[in-house]
Amino acid sequence: MHHTVDNLRLNCEVLGPESAAPILFIHGFPLSGAMWEPVADFLQADHRLIIPDLRGFGASEAGDSVSMLRYVHDCFALLDAIGEDRPVAVAGMSMGGYIAFEFFRRFRRRTASLILIDTRAAADTEESRKARLATAEKVLAHGSAVVADAMVDKLFSPHAPPGLKARWHGLMLSADARGVAAALKAMADRPDSTPDLPRIDVPTLIIVGEQDIVTPPGDSQAMHAAIPGSVLETIPAAGHMAAVEQPRRVADALRRFLGAP
Repeated sequence: MHHTVDNLRLNCEVLGPESAAPILFIHGFPLSGAMWEPVADFLQADHRLIIPDLRGFGASEAGDSVSMLRYVHDCFALLDAIGEDRPVAVAGMSMGGYIAFEFFRRFRRRTASLILIDTRAAADTEESRKARLATAEKVLAHGSAVVADAMVDKLFSPHAPPGLKARWHGLMLSADARGVAAALKAMADRPDSTPDLPRIDVPTLIIVGEQDIVTPPGDSQAMHAAIPGSVLETIPAAGHMAAVEQPRRVADALRRFLGAP
């Protein structure tokens, strides 16, 4: 379903009973809300799942620039558009995790809980920041294949079937180059969330693929140590795309954390 936000048509899928507890799923880079479909199959009977395509990804239009805060405002506008005014469990994968941190900082009262999946709290090093900005310029010049080709093997564990990797390579290729470049610049400029970790006072679940090489388990272990009362779940036989490679295990971790509806 499309909604107009900031003069852009943004897509947002809503699954499950309207009265059920809401979960906002925020996808990673350069992906789309489609990454949550396998997990949604296990959760939609008992939860209200709100799954946007961020601007420039999936079926959402791209703008020329964006920030973590702008992504948060987009999510809020979509929540308003579907009539969801309750606090939500905010589940973010990778870049979605960076957005989840910003969501919590800005809108604590609307954050029922945090679910941080294959992500990290630290900002980019200066070297990484410069590399992202350089990649953004290459994407604008040569298209989304620049990142799709470079990232596809890094996203999955060695156990991932070739067909799964091929599907996601194709989906990344289809991402709007302007949206991809804008997201790279936004990630390069994102704030460091590390100082916020001890101040997180909502229930927090951290999930990481055992073989994630993009945001390795050590990053999740550090977040777990810093966030009071947080829960850490390591998913075996999974890389950075744990929710795609092992959706049942990720869904089971979510069920344990969220409890019976």
